[in-house]
Parts: sequence; C-alpha cells; structure tokens
Amino acid sequence: MGTLRMGALTRRRVGMRAADLEYAVLDMETTGLEPREGARIVEIAVVRVRGDGKLVEEFSTLVDPRAPVGGREFHGIGEGDTVGAPTAAQLAPRLTELLSGAVVVGHNLDFEQRFLGSELAPAGLPTGQAGLCTLRALRSQVDLERYSLPKASHRLSGDWPTGQHTALGDARACAKLLVEMLANAPGELRYSGPAPKRFTVPDPAPGRGGAGEPVRWKPRTSSVPGGLPPLSPWQARWRPRELDPLLCGGAFGATDRAIAEMAAHRDTRFRERLAAAAAVTGGIAATAAGGLLLRMAGDGSLRDLADTAVRGGGSPARRLGRIGRSALGDRPGFTDRTA
Repeated sequence: MGTLRMGALTRRRVGMRAADLEYAVLDMETTGLEPREGARIVEIAVVRVRGDGKLVEEFSTLVDPRAPVGGREFHGIGEGDTVGAPTAAQLAPRLTELLSGAVVVGHNLDFEQRFLGSELAPAGLPTGQAGLCTLRALRSQVDLERYSLPKASHRLSGDWPTGQHTALGDARACAKLLVEMLANAPGELRYSGPAPKRFTVPDPAPGRGGAGEPVRWKPRTSSVPGGLPPLSPWQARWRPRELDPLLCGGAFGATDRAIAEMAAHRDTRFRERLAAAAAVTGGIAATAAGGLLLRMAGDGSLRDLADTAVRGGGSPARRLGRIGRSALGDRPGFTDRTA
C-alpha cells in the first residue's frame, strides 16, 4: 500500500471542487532514482497553496542523507552542503504539519512517494494522505508533445521556470502549473479521490545539540516575496475526452497515448449508451405514469391524492413519490418496494 492515496482531476460532476481545496506541492532532490538501491533525500520543499492561487506557506531545507551524496551533476548539491542539515527523522514532524489537511501534489508524484515511504514514513510521517500527480493530470486533460515540468510550463504559459533542479524552484513551478490548470480549464475541474486528512503533529525531534534544542533548517533557496508569479492564460488544446489518469503514467509514448485514447473513446461510447438507455426507460415510465394521472384527473381522485401528499410535508420529490404510491397502490400487480 502506498504512502499516499491517489486522486485525480476531472471535468465530470463528481468529487469536490478543486478550487476549494488546499494543496501541499512537494518536490525532492535525491542522491539517485531508487530508494531500494540506496538513494536518499538531500533536499525537500513544500509549497502550500490554495486552489485559487493564493500562497499559504513555503518551506525548504537541505537534508543530511547519512550517506554519500550522488547526483551532483543534476542537483548541484555536494557533500559539504548537507553538513549540519536535519535528518529525515528531524524533518518528519514539520512535514506532517505541512501536509496536514491538504492534497499532496507532485509532478510525477510516484517518484516522491517512493522516498516518502522509504525514509519519512519510518521516521513518523503519517500515511494515507490524499495525493494528486500533475503529470498524470496534465496528460489526462491537455494534448501536448512533451509533459516535463519545464517544457510543459513553457509551452502553456510562455515562461521557463526559474530555479530548476532545486526543490523549492521545482515545487513553485509545479504549484503554478496546478493553479493555472484549474483557472484555464474549459469547465470546472473537480478533485475525485479521498478527502485530505488532518494529522496530529508530533513533537519535533531533538536537534543535534541534544534534547530541547530546536531543529535548524538549512534552506538552499530563499522564498520570493509576493507569492507565486501571476497566473498566465494557456494556449492549449484541451482533450475533448479526458483520459484515465491510471493510463497516463510512465514514459507515455505513442503506444501509451493510443491505448489511453482508445480507452477514453470506449468509455465515452459506453456512457452515451447508458444515457440513451436511461432516457428511453425514463420516457416509457413517464408516459405510463402520465397516462395514469390523466385518467385519474378525469374522475377527481388526483386532486384528493395531491392534497393528502402536500399535507404530509417533505420535499417535492418525496411528495410526488407519495402521490405515485397512493395512486398505484390499488392497481393490480403493484407492490410498494420502498417500504
């Protein structure tokens, strides 16, 4: 079972309004790609943002991996940079606070989830929080040639993200991409998935100087005053049929796209057939009920039934149900299945 419980963005009328939620946008720099092969976290950042784009809080720090620091050619972090930085155990309480009550977001969140599970969950980070991958969401909703964070950001807004390959710079870029996606969607986007959890924040782990000394964070990048950059209008082709996010992971090459698009086409046809069947069934039922009510109106009994139903109170739908049950109760072959 994963550390996070993944949700998705959809234009269907399900779930919660995405603009009403708060998001904890997460990014990490690591010594390698696989925790199973010994890779560790060396930097982490969280940008807490509301669905309307208002910045709530930013946090970042280098992390002491207690292991050799690899991957310097990508993230630029050396052995000496992590000296004096907090460990994963010291970071867990602060991260619990930042993720509490929010949907955890990342661009290719599968990657961050592996490190949350390997280092931070054993250190005390609660599991089961709601999650959302912007890479899968973007592939599901928007037709682009490339979906990497910098290339998608440039294609959609015209600006290259700043601070690439720093945890805070990439978290900011992902947060901006998310709120621009919500603002530019052709219809209201909703979050379909588990509701965010609120966590009890444990006492901070002691600092290096012993019990009682606060943990000293070691940020590599400073926060920028004024919050996120202004949101940009997108020049993007939104998919007429959204794809299943579960089919939008991995490399997402031509074959993967074709499979996801075929599945979306089949799903749309299935929904259309269901809607048509429901309309036919509803039409038949409405015609039969309408004919019965017209016959009853002729002998005056409908008025008596309506008066009885209205006196009984309740919503209009419940009143109509009472009229129907009263009207049909004396008809041969009718059984009230709502009792």
